Amino acid sequence: MTLAPRITDVERILLDVPFRDRCRPWNEILVDRFRLIEVVRVRTEDPDIVGYGESLCEPGLGGDGRDLIGRHPADHAFDDTCGFAVQVALLDVLGQALGVPVHRLFARPQVRDRAALAWWDTKMPAEVLAAEAGDAVGEGYLAHKIKARPFVDVVAQVEAVSKVTPEHYELDLDWNQMLLDVGTAAPVLQRLDGYQRASIYETPIRQRDLDGYARLRTKVAHPVVEHFLETPFPSAVAARAFDGFVVSGYGVTDLLRQGTLAAEFNQRCWIQIVGAGLATALVAHLAAVLPTASWPNVTCVNTYAEDLLVESLPLRDGYLTVPTAPGLGVQVDDDALDRLRVRSAAPPPPRRILTVSWPGDRRRHYADIHQLWRECLAGAIPAYAEGADLAIRHDDGSSDFAGLYARCRQSPVQDRGAA
Repeated sequence: MTLAPRITDVERILLDVPFRDRCRPWNEILVDRFRLIEVVRVRTEDPDIVGYGESLCEPGLGGDGRDLIGRHPADHAFDDTCGFAVQVALLDVLGQALGVPVHRLFARPQVRDRAALAWWDTKMPAEVLAAEAGDAVGEGYLAHKIKARPFVDVVAQVEAVSKVTPEHYELDLDWNQMLLDVGTAAPVLQRLDGYQRASIYETPIRQRDLDGYARLRTKVAHPVVEHFLETPFPSAVAARAFDGFVVSGYGVTDLLRQGTLAAEFNQRCWIQIVGAGLATALVAHLAAVLPTASWPNVTCVNTYAEDLLVESLPLRDGYLTVPTAPGLGVQVDDDALDRLRVRSAAPPPPRRILTVSWPGDRRRHYADIHQLWRECLAGAIPAYAEGADLAIRHDDGSSDFAGLYARCRQSPVQDRGAA
C-alpha cells in the first residue's frame, strides 16, 4: 500500500435527500434547497482508500475537483478554495492513508472526545415544534435550535416544548435580527428568561449593532450570540457585545481559524454546518480540537429522512462520540447514494399562501416567505405578539386560491384591521 496515494478520480454526486414528514412542509417554505446535497467521492491509487465529503449544493460551496486527479491529497486538503465537499473528502483520504482520525490532521491537541449536538427546526407552530422536541428527546438530544419569529408566538413555543422535555433540555432561540433593537428585544427576552428551557439568544437584533448588543447583554440572563462572519470580530470583542459566536463557513481552514480565535479570546462557540451524516462527523472532529466549542453544535442532520451512512453516529445524553477510526470514521451508504441520485434539482414546491394570524381575527396573507421576511425586518408587523401563528394554505386548484394568490403576489393582503 502507498502511504497517502495519489488521486485517480473525483466524482460529484448530486442527491435529493427527502426531509422527514413532519418538518417537510415547514422546511419547504424557505430551506427547501437543503434537500440538495452534493457528495464528492475521491478514489485513489489504493482501491481500499476512498474518501467522501458533502456540502449543500449551493453557489460558492462547490468545486469541480477534476483538476486534482494525479495530485497528492495533502496538496489541497486545507485549501478552502477547492470546494467544501472536495476538501472534506481529501481529509478523509489523508486520515485513512495515515491511519488516524481526521481531527489528528488538524495539528491541535484533542480537548474532548464527545461533542454536543442540537436538534434543528425552522419556523413552525408550537404544537408541531413540541412534537419535534418529543422526537428529539427520544433520539438522545438534549438541545434544540429553533427559528424564533414574529409570526409565531415564541412564548407559546417554549411552553409547548417545556411540557414534553426534561428540565435540562436547552433551547437556542434564533431570531435572525427580527427583534430589531434593544428596546423591542429586551422585554421579550426578559419574559423568556423566566423559562428554564431558554438557554441562548441568537442574533436577536440587527447585526453589527455592537453598542445595542452590549446594552442588551446587561438586560438579559442568558448568553447572546452572533455569527462570527457577520460582525468585525476585534470590534465585537472590544465592545463586549456577545457572549459567544457561531462558527460557520465554506472551508475547513476558515472554520479552524474562527474556532481558534474564539478560544484565544475565551469566547464560547458552536460549529454550524448544514448537512447529513458526513457533515455531522466533520463537526465532531472539529469540536474535538477547538477548546471553546462547548455549546451544542448544529448540522440539521435530524431534518433528513436519511443520513447517508450505513450506521448513524451514536448520540447519547446529547453528545456524539468523536469518531476514532481513520479518516472521518464513518461508512457511507453507497446504496443510498444510488437511490437518491438525481441529474438536476427538483422543481420548486407548488404555490402556497402563508397566513399570519393574531387574536381578534386579524390575518395577513403572503405569497411567499420573502415578503413576510421583509416585513419582519422592516418592523411592519409586531416583533412579538401573544397568540401570533402561521398557517400554510396549499394550492387546491380553486378560483378562490388563485385570486388571493394573485393579489398576494402584488403585495401582502390584510384581513380585518391592522396587524
